[in-house]
Amino acid sequence: MSKKVFAISAAVSTLLALLFLVPMLDKEERARRSEAEYLGMFEEVVQIVKESYVDKVDDKKLMAGAINGMMAALDPHSSYLPASDFSEMKVHIAGAFGGVGIELDMQNGRLMVNAPIEDTPAYRAGIMAGDHIWKIDGKPTRDLAINECVSRMRGTPGTSVALTILREGSATPLTFRLVRAVIKTKSLKGRLLEPGYGYVRIAEFQERTGEDFERALKTLAADNGKQLSGLILDLRFNPGGLVDQAYRVADRFIGEGLSDGVIVTTKGREPSSERSLTALIGEKEPNYPMVVLVNGGSASASEIVAGALQDHKRAVIMGTQSFGKGSVQSIMTLDNGDGLKLTTARYYTPSGRSIQAKGITPDIVVEFASKPAGTRDKGKENGHELEIREQDLEGHMDQAPQPPRPLLPAAPKQKGSAKELKEQELLKDDNQLARALDLLKGVNVLKTGGMR
Repeated sequence: MSKKVFAISAAVSTLLALLFLVPMLDKEERARRSEAEYLGMFEEVVQIVKESYVDKVDDKKLMAGAINGMMAALDPHSSYLPASDFSEMKVHIAGAFGGVGIELDMQNGRLMVNAPIEDTPAYRAGIMAGDHIWKIDGKPTRDLAINECVSRMRGTPGTSVALTILREGSATPLTFRLVRAVIKTKSLKGRLLEPGYGYVRIAEFQERTGEDFERALKTLAADNGKQLSGLILDLRFNPGGLVDQAYRVADRFIGEGLSDGVIVTTKGREPSSERSLTALIGEKEPNYPMVVLVNGGSASASEIVAGALQDHKRAVIMGTQSFGKGSVQSIMTLDNGDGLKLTTARYYTPSGRSIQAKGITPDIVVEFASKPAGTRDKGKENGHELEIREQDLEGHMDQAPQPPRPLLPAAPKQKGSAKELKEQELLKDDNQLARALDLLKGVNVLKTGGMR
């Protein structure tokens, strides 16, 4: 090739490279200019509001509102957490705080006791469900926000708080001076429904849920006197919580199998962010039959457990379609102590399903049986708001290109001390639980050759 031809060829190659590069540079430059323009517009709007709004504007309130708006534009689960809310969230996740041990509710502006938590200062002092907390340290609670009341009652263990209570049947107010202690909330409850058949209800996945779950399973086996014949894991109205605790619960039942024992996979924006949690080698539960109960209130971490057990064919999923929250939120601490809850990934079940805005479909669909007319509130089911799912939320994320308080069977009214009567009443009020128990019994009949 002559030098002249070579020079022309090189020039053409350079020109073609520049032609391909210019649009790329233009795109990046346009993006930078667009971002700068919007930031400039934001500053302009802030200045106009501060100068022209009818009342003097609080700068902190204005900025917090702007950040809230930015988070709300992303999805329903990303949010800005002021320091007080951030602190409350961490306390809730930890499941332990300094306080007196009362579950509260606000009814018509009155602060009411739902129930004292067992083995706490309030429980030992004799505070009762239905008590009206009239004053806290001499200050009326009327029309206060429930969060404000909770804040006044919590504090450093060893310090005291005085509660003035109005109780039905008492002619005068009652005053209780309680010494605060470390209160540990329980995220689960377990019991034997009848010999051989255990029941564990997980209300939420908190920091100690995995540990408490393992302990509950051992207690059930000990109470039964031998290995369980079956287990019902109730995740109805479980809104989720910590993914690592959901993983720990599922790990008790899953060994090597589908995708080498994968329990859950999370994928963020970048391919390098993909992460899989796989089953550990170690102690597992015996391979007894198992049913997991779910409904429209089962979300996020509870869907991870249900999806993993379903894909590994370790449990039968029963109930109604779950919520469909297939996204992962990361909690970040800002420099000023506030927090940011930001959606950073989607999660996938072991078979690769993303349940975002779709949910877990039960293997056996069993609707919750409504009570007779006149025994349930309009718009509620057994005292809980009727189900709203992820797909009903405004601004919810689409599926990935390739995912009221828990319905815990209420403690039946006492009918003597016979435990059998209690369990019969419980099963009578909860058709989904009764169906799950019948299924476990049927599986065991087949396993033992009981068919004739």
